[in-house]
Amino acid sequence: MRLIRLGDETSAVGADVRAALASWGRGEGVVGGIGLIGCQPPDCPEPVDAIVILPRGLLVIVGVDLPDPAMRLDAPVNGQWKVDGWPLVRADGAVNPASEAVQAATAVVTRLQAQGAEPMLVGTVIAVGPYVSRVTQPTTDLARGIRILHPEPTTLLTAARELAVYEGRVSPRRANAILAALAPNQPPFSDEELASEGFTESAGAGLAAASTLLIPRVTEQAPRQLAAPKLATKRLGWLPVTAVLLVGLLIVTGIIVAIAAAGGEPQATEGPKTSVSVAQQASQVVEGVAYTPKGKVEDTDCPARAFGDMQVWLQANRCASLTRSRYESTAGNEAIAVLVADLTFQDVATAEAFLKLATAPGTGSITDPAAQGTPWPDGRKPIFDSAAYQAKQTGSVVRIVQVIWLNKATTPDDPALLAAATRSLNLPA
Repeated sequence: MRLIRLGDETSAVGADVRAALASWGRGEGVVGGIGLIGCQPPDCPEPVDAIVILPRGLLVIVGVDLPDPAMRLDAPVNGQWKVDGWPLVRADGAVNPASEAVQAATAVVTRLQAQGAEPMLVGTVIAVGPYVSRVTQPTTDLARGIRILHPEPTTLLTAARELAVYEGRVSPRRANAILAALAPNQPPFSDEELASEGFTESAGAGLAAASTLLIPRVTEQAPRQLAAPKLATKRLGWLPVTAVLLVGLLIVTGIIVAIAAAGGEPQATEGPKTSVSVAQQASQVVEGVAYTPKGKVEDTDCPARAFGDMQVWLQANRCASLTRSRYESTAGNEAIAVLVADLTFQDVATAEAFLKLATAPGTGSITDPAAQGTPWPDGRKPIFDSAAYQAKQTGSVVRIVQVIWLNKATTPDDPALLAAATRSLNLPA
């Protein structure tokens, strides 16, 4: 996925949309395509958070900010929205934000037709936030190609697979024609650049291919990446039996290739490697609290180990090296998992700029090595979805610490976890 930022997001949840799209990485290893962020095509009344030109379809993504987080959202396209059972009424009196999104998608289709771009399937995604656990939609709305969801990498990926079902791939020529219609001031891409994002003359594999089921870490679902077969099982009910077997084999044998392709950047000559075995690492003690090492991974491809805005920044400002160290410890009487990432830059000024980004909310973070095939020992599967987070700079090195409970749910503002994350900043390098 190649992202082009044309303007600012139109909603607060638009930042989550951008981070989710960025997490897919360059190239067609996950989905491919071109994402236009903050795009307002000519003749369209309002900008939208994103328009995603995929090799097999087009998604119009419109952000809708809810007053508060919600556990359940009942969201018919035509009718009253309800948040946790309570009617949603905006200040302007609107009871249903979906109408603006449908109008935006209609305007995009009209623009493509007016510019003579060949027809393609256009789906609509209404991204809601700041957080929604479950969205309920009528079946008729789903059949119309409208998805209402909280924008996480896996939910957007599912929407892309469901809505982008054009029979053949979009050619580079057609992709540039669509791009010119939607963003006239954006220069065209070469055929080679577009081919790397999945725009080819040949039919190729569809979005149901196994590689699209694997995401290299991303906001909330990435650590579950090692459980990718489970995700596949949920979506494969409509595939023939032969395809199910093939996808299973591809998931087992092709996960490393898929992750590498999703990075979109040439990999370092020496890939990530475990530098010291767990058995050789001595326990550490910080402020009287013991930390048990659970492995350390060193590599130089920092962008491939990040997600969100942080990944985009690291693609433009390379770091010299990245060391990710994992520990188990305690906070009070409860077990915690700790992920420490040390990024080394060429100079102090670059490290300062990165720290400024790293400490801003909603800009992404560094992934657990489990997302690249280095599982935790002892069968543990920590998930750093909502980790408490701290960062600091020491010279040209920026340290990022993420801490979660091992045996219960985690929230990023948990005082005990925040204190543990602050303490963990002082672990020996």
